[in-house]
Formats: sequence, C-alpha cells, structure tokens
Amino acid sequence: MSRYSDFADNLLSQIRQCMFGVEEVTQLTLVALYTDGHILLEGNPGTGKTEFVKSLAKSLNLPFGRIQFTPDLMPSDVTGTEMPVFGEGGIRDMQFQAGPIFTSLLLADEINRATPKTQAAMLEGMAERQVTVLGKTRPLGHPFMVLATQNPIDQEGTYNLPEAQADRFMFKVVMPASDRAIIRKIVDKVSTVAVVAPGEGQGVGYLPKSPDESRRQYEELKQQIKAVTLPPAIYTHIENLFLASHGRLNELAGISSKQMARLSVLSQLITYGLGPRASIAQALAAKAWALFFLPNPDHATANCLAGVTIPTLRHRLKLEAGWENSYRSQVVSLGDSEDLRLDKFLTDFSLACAPVDHDYQRSFRLAPQIDRVARGEKW
Repeated sequence: MSRYSDFADNLLSQIRQCMFGVEEVTQLTLVALYTDGHILLEGNPGTGKTEFVKSLAKSLNLPFGRIQFTPDLMPSDVTGTEMPVFGEGGIRDMQFQAGPIFTSLLLADEINRATPKTQAAMLEGMAERQVTVLGKTRPLGHPFMVLATQNPIDQEGTYNLPEAQADRFMFKVVMPASDRAIIRKIVDKVSTVAVVAPGEGQGVGYLPKSPDESRRQYEELKQQIKAVTLPPAIYTHIENLFLASHGRLNELAGISSKQMARLSVLSQLITYGLGPRASIAQALAAKAWALFFLPNPDHATANCLAGVTIPTLRHRLKLEAGWENSYRSQVVSLGDSEDLRLDKFLTDFSLACAPVDHDYQRSFRLAPQIDRVARGEKW
C-alpha cells in the first residue's frame, strides 16, 4: 500500500473510534477535501452529521466552524462585519470581526432554511474562496470546505438551493440509516470516548499533529491527486455522462446498441443536464479515490469513478415531474424511498453511458457502490 492509502486508512480508523456506519461518507468527504470540493449532507435529524464533521476536524487537526441557518440569519452573520472600536470621545476606529466562514471545515447546518440573500454570501466563499464585506474582499484560508446539511423531512420554512449554488457542491451524500448493529454500537458507546491521538511518525501516511502540518499535508495531497493518471475509458465515460444528460446521443463513444436504446428512454426524463463542473468533479474525485483507496493508484480502474459517480449526480441531474411513473416499467424493482429511486435511475444512467471497451462497463457494474443498487437488473 502507498503512504497515501495509509493516510486514508488511518483517517478511517480514527473516525471509526467515535462514528459508526459512515465509512463511505468519510471516503467521499476525504476525496472532496483534497480536491477543493464541498459536500451537501442529507439525513434525518440525529444521524450524526454534526458529530461527523467535528470528528473529521479533530482527526485532521483543522479548525472547525458551525453556522445554524435560520430565516433571520443575515449575510454578516456568515461573513463577519466591521465593528466600532470605542475610545475617549466616541468611536476611534472600525475593526473587522471575522464571521464563522473563516475556518477550514465549516458545517452549514440546515442551509436551506436561510434566505437566498444569505445563501449568496455562502456562494461567494464556496466559489471564490473569498468574501466581500462592505466592499472589501477578504481571502479565506486553505483548506476550506463547506459541509452543508439539509433534512429531507420538515420542509416548512425552507428555501430551495439555487441551481448555481447546488452545482458548487462536488457531492450530495446521504447519511446512512442506522441498522440494528449500528444502533447497538451507538447505545453501547461509552460517553467519554473521544477521537484517539493522531498516530506516531512522520510523513503524509500519518495523521497530522498540528494545524501547520495539516496544511502542508493538504498542499502535498492536492498535487499528488492531480498527478494521478486516469485511463482513457474513464474520460470517455465522464464525457458520455455529460453528453447523454443533454440528449446528445449521437455524440456518444464506445457504447453498444443496447445502451443507446436504454439512453433514448432515460434521457427523455432529464429536464436539466450536467454542467462542466460535474465533469471536473468526477475526474478529480476519481483521481482522489485512486490515490486513497486503491493499492496502486498508477493503475486506476473503473472502481475509481464508480465510487464517486452517484454522489456527483444526485443534486445536479433534474428529472421531470412524475418521472418514476415512466421509469417504473423499465426496471425490476424501483425502491421504497425517493432517495433509493433516484439512485436507481442514476445507476442505470451511468451504466448506460459506460464504454464497453476492455471490459470497462463490466468492471464498473461490479464495483460495490454500483452493484448494490443495480443488483437484479439485466446489465
């Protein structure tokens, strides 16, 4: 194993000390952090979203901030503002008081409860790594990642994220529902257990012991991710996903007549296709997955893209109203929840876009993240 996969394993072990059943969430968060991405976390109240972000920040020795979004939250509550400094005779000066956005890991709790104006203040920070306060631009530090949560229930008093802001998130990650075994672990967990101290040793394979070391490690990992080479089939797959989402089926490459027939049905259900950011996110995320979770990142496979495809599509592809009724007849089973039905469609769409050359589509189909959704279907 490489020192980069050692680093990922160490982090996963750290998170397991205090969180249960969130391994895939941790993997995707690690990928996003070191590719300058942001994450939209969705899950019912009490699924550990806040605890997860705190544990991640503590494990990586990074500053952590939290904003509870409410309808009366103002942009200055996010960015900060100029505050008067009083002296003899009144106001002596104005001093900038930084808001909670000036951190490394920012938990934006229930982001869809804020007004569009306040959401826009977050958008500048996410997109430009800077905020503008009273006409003055102030840079944010590195690393900087937003993990925004929204609850799928209790929709009163919420504002839908604008498509421009939703597209700024690399992944939409659904916090897993706890099964019996996870509930038992949570109940049995000793209340005083905390994240253990970072491992001994030097180098990127170990967890950082200080914020400065964490920042140095961050810069090295960013460069190593970009240096990973993906095989041509992965790039073809990413391009096919983009083109098919816009109905440009005659431009697809490397797919069979069966896949083309499938896409002629699926693409009709898409009302808002992918933008270039989706393709960029998929390529960067696949490289990070290869570096962190493959024994030899120099031989990246279809598993790299399979691990990140669905989270990059969940919040980007918009389907027509009532799409389930048209799609239901195309599959063996559709699933009970809205999230499962959407994942089924996205998996189907991704498989239909996967090139068949060099057994790539079969490898993509057998990846665990795809197989568990596609199981039982004729692919």
